[in-house]
Amino acid sequence: MAEYQRKTVLAPGEVLGKADELLPEWIGLSRSKASSHGATFSGTEGTVTLSVHRHGPHTDVLASTDRFRTSRMDYEIRKFLTELPYEPGDRGGSGSGDPS
Repeated sequence: MAEYQRKTVLAPGEVLGKADELLPEWIGLSRSKASSHGATFSGTEGTVTLSVHRHGPHTDVLASTDRFRTSRMDYEIRKFLTELPYEPGDRGGSGSGDPS
């Protein structure tokens, strides 16, 4: 019901690896489907599908959830997307003006 998009310098496999690492810990989602260009994660909080495609120096990441934008899962998915570095040298994560 909600979609979020982010560009990152990470390769598609790196994005999916980071999702495998963080989404189970943060929201209790586990991977239920996978391909080289995406994955679906499901759990009690809902379902999110990540679609990742490389275009030149960036990978486009599209996250589609089955929840409303005000749900806990949507909050955590937006947080996950900020973990993806936008350009070389970025650390990802909250910005300098955001609390850690």
